Amino acid sequence: MEYILQMKGITKKFPGVIALNQVDFAVRQNEIHALVGENGAGKSTLVKIINGVHKMDAGKILFNQSHQNIRNPQHAQSLGISTIYQELHLIPELSVGENILLGREPKRKSGLIDWQTLHRRSQTILHEIEAEIDSHAIVRQLSIAQKQIVMIARAISQQALLLIMDEPTATLTSIEIESLFRLIRNLQSKGKSVIFISHKLDEVFEISERITVLRDGKSVGVLDAQATNKEAIIKLMVGRTLGEEFPLRNDTTIGEAIISIKSVSNEKGIRDISFQVRRGEVVGLFGLVGAGRTEVARAIFGIDKITNGEVFMNDQKVAIRNPKDAIAHGIAFATEDRKSQGLILGMSVKENITLPNMPAITMFSLIKHRAENQLVRAYAKKLNIKTPTIDQETMKLSGGNQQKVVLARWLCAKPKVLILDEPTQGIDVGAKREIYLLINELVKQGLAILMISSELPEILAMSDRVLVMHRGRISGEFLQRDASPEKVLACATGFAGQ
Repeated sequence: MEYILQMKGITKKFPGVIALNQVDFAVRQNEIHALVGENGAGKSTLVKIINGVHKMDAGKILFNQSHQNIRNPQHAQSLGISTIYQELHLIPELSVGENILLGREPKRKSGLIDWQTLHRRSQTILHEIEAEIDSHAIVRQLSIAQKQIVMIARAISQQALLLIMDEPTATLTSIEIESLFRLIRNLQSKGKSVIFISHKLDEVFEISERITVLRDGKSVGVLDAQATNKEAIIKLMVGRTLGEEFPLRNDTTIGEAIISIKSVSNEKGIRDISFQVRRGEVVGLFGLVGAGRTEVARAIFGIDKITNGEVFMNDQKVAIRNPKDAIAHGIAFATEDRKSQGLILGMSVKENITLPNMPAITMFSLIKHRAENQLVRAYAKKLNIKTPTIDQETMKLSGGNQQKVVLARWLCAKPKVLILDEPTQGIDVGAKREIYLLINELVKQGLAILMISSELPEILAMSDRVLVMHRGRISGEFLQRDASPEKVLACATGFAGQ
């Protein structure tokens, strides 16, 4: 069996951390190979060594049967290695064709770009991968799924032999995921190899042939996808069995309404929204993409203006004109986009946690550093944030630990209502369970939680009540015992009662 990539004894150290310890990893020719592991297991570091962002401290790499010391991303690209990150690296104001051939535009003898040839070549590549996208279309007008296809087309134009796809389905709908998988199999049929990285194990089993599992910087198993199961993979990932995926919540008393939303509408598409969340209760908000779930959260938190309707806290009408008003009334909002909206990645863990909580650590506008350190260390311990130090830059943490920093920030503010928008998106099964346990503990302490999620099993398992949205309206409400996937999806698609 020929291999496109063989990595042996790969070791990489950072200050205070061994990110990779004698890792072996190999991908066969024409293979779709999954790479899985908890956040912080070493997946990102391994990928960055493959694509030349990091240099290994020890080990050897063979690519296409030749020994390589991959110096930088340009060198990796010249070898035929292309990485498609979750954050897509495209120029939104340029056309599809310009993005596909960026830096390699065909020129006329005059030195000017040959636009006709550029678009003809780009369209040919798009046809090769059976993508129905016009090379003249402006990238900012495309969906996330279409932008991914543009990135894949760019990789094909660079003669890529190995494509690394990092969490490619994180923001896609089920229909878009099916289309992406068809495209991946199409690439495989044309002789390409793919490294598929995902926390969604159902997708890993659907698309991959072999699975490599990393844990704590070591390779702990390479398994045939057809000869193993989800439970075995999880055990390898976390080093233990997780038991129930969704932990049971006991000894929780649901009390009075903390927040009540009455007939709220705005110009962002939400219409006549009414519901309440009670003390010690998790209310799940479900809907398909574009249903208006996040818009409801943004309206409650004062990011988007409410044009009609009222908000009550403990039966008292409140005016929420901006997030500052929301925080003052005891509302916290952990946004779905933690990297661009929930955190300042260049700032430390400590600074991110205390940013909206300055009154607790200041006196006469001066920061009390001892109080700040004590506060942050207490929340880092409570939420099990894995970081060498609280002064570590947040961008250097894994996705799961970044999410915990977001939660620590808001818990530090002592909220009465906590809005969680996609709280487990892009994090591994072990970190997910920690988030679920934390949610259970918070409602036990009396918080009111509004949880928005596109993962239906998560909504059904973690919610005391489920609200369903369709086209900006609430189209259904169920107690947990009455909710079923069929009922919820019927409301989400507008077929309930038809």
